[in-house]
Amino acid sequence: MRSLGYEIAAFASATDFLASPGLAQTACLIADVHMPAMTGLELHEHLIEAGYAIPTILVTAYLDDVDHARAMNDGVVCYLRKPFDEQNLMRCLRAALQSGEPSAENS
Repeated sequence: MRSLGYEIAAFASATDFLASPGLAQTACLIADVHMPAMTGLELHEHLIEAGYAIPTILVTAYLDDVDHARAMNDGVVCYLRKPFDEQNLMRCLRAALQSGEPSAENS
């Protein structure tokens, strides 16, 4: 992301991200579905409930149809299965930054 000119911040956990001073300025969130303590899905839902409409891209090595459907129903922009290629990630990132609307191809 840095090599493409984006400013990024990495966090060790969802809790660290939620406590960060830059939370309100976050333009796009890319998170793993499977994280300790709070999953990427739970993080996205928590953000929505707290009033943060941050376009979110979730990535996972373990595709689960139930989690995928839940994520898309909750407004996640893209749900990518690892490994994914740079083109797919960039398509999702453009969708997230342009409109925050889910893209037609989201996995």
